[in-house]
Amino acid sequence: MSEIPSFTGDASPYGGGDPYADYRTADFPFTQYADLADRRLGAGVIAANDEFFAERENLLKPDAAEFDPEHFGHKGKIMDGWETRRRRGVSAAVPHPTDDDHDWALVRLGAPGVVRGIVVDTAHFRGNYPQAVSVEATSVAGSPSPEELLADDVKWVTLVPRTAVGGHAANGFAVDVEQRFTHLRVNQHPDGGIARLRVYGEVAPDPKWLAVLGTFDLAALENGAQVEDASDRFYSPATNTIQPGRSRKMDDGWETRRRRDKGNDWIRYQLAAQSEIRAVEIDTAYLKGNSAGWAALSVRDGESGEWREILPRTRLQPDTNHRFVLDAPAVATHVRIDIFPDGGISRLRLFGSLTSDGAARLNARHQELGG
Repeated sequence: MSEIPSFTGDASPYGGGDPYADYRTADFPFTQYADLADRRLGAGVIAANDEFFAERENLLKPDAAEFDPEHFGHKGKIMDGWETRRRRGVSAAVPHPTDDDHDWALVRLGAPGVVRGIVVDTAHFRGNYPQAVSVEATSVAGSPSPEELLADDVKWVTLVPRTAVGGHAANGFAVDVEQRFTHLRVNQHPDGGIARLRVYGEVAPDPKWLAVLGTFDLAALENGAQVEDASDRFYSPATNTIQPGRSRKMDDGWETRRRRDKGNDWIRYQLAAQSEIRAVEIDTAYLKGNSAGWAALSVRDGESGEWREILPRTRLQPDTNHRFVLDAPAVATHVRIDIFPDGGISRLRLFGSLTSDGAARLNARHQELGG
């Protein structure tokens, strides 16, 4: 893995024009994974010790942070992020905060999983960003309250040690901790503002929950499926196709650029474990003049298995949910949808259940991750 660029220091004061013109960012090697802190998955910022200037919930907004230089309120400049008041020392003789003083926010991941990378985005926080950040993680079953998470008996694992960050920058950190986590604690030292938090990783579902469900959506991100690769991500990420619920607008699906050759576009998925697929839904909701013309579905069993078609090339209608019942269950670990020639789909759903071998492997993986 190539070294991740680091950013430190102030950004220049806003001088007008495009506020992102001097924004510092990089291509991070982990952004192909899903954002486990996505609100669509059910993530939330459940507590923070301080949010005087800007509320904690802004951290998980899906869109890039916005900046309005004229937007002020009774407490001061209103920022699109989480911003705390300035920390002070204990007296006139000791006016500065201690080295240990810091602010924190508790984040519930939308789906438990293995974290592969984190981005702490300080967009528009040019001189009011934290000097350093750190991130810890824990795994607590059920729906714990903030008080329960902060109890002395809860073990927290450091994912990002205390590290200096830069203002108006996407500060990225690779994570190499092979454990399943449910919650994060984001710390800013000693105070300041963070615009957005992104937590990239692999969903690690609870095998007991899937076993009780029996039949479920095998392609769902929240059930452990993931996008391995896609031919085109020009307008929107392929991961959108396995997000929860129905698409609510055009860019909530997957749309490719217009092809000018004789090829076709595709997405390849990996299921949580070996499964039996019995029914398929291909949804083109909100894709009207740009939906895929036709689609075909293929599967393979194992990394070295041969691809075989289970749904032949089939005409798709715009803004429509298409349902197909398979003649026989298709056993698979991987799935590929091919669309012809280009365009997009909003969701792919594969209904079925884990095989006995798939369930056993998922249980073993769950134990390896500390579940």
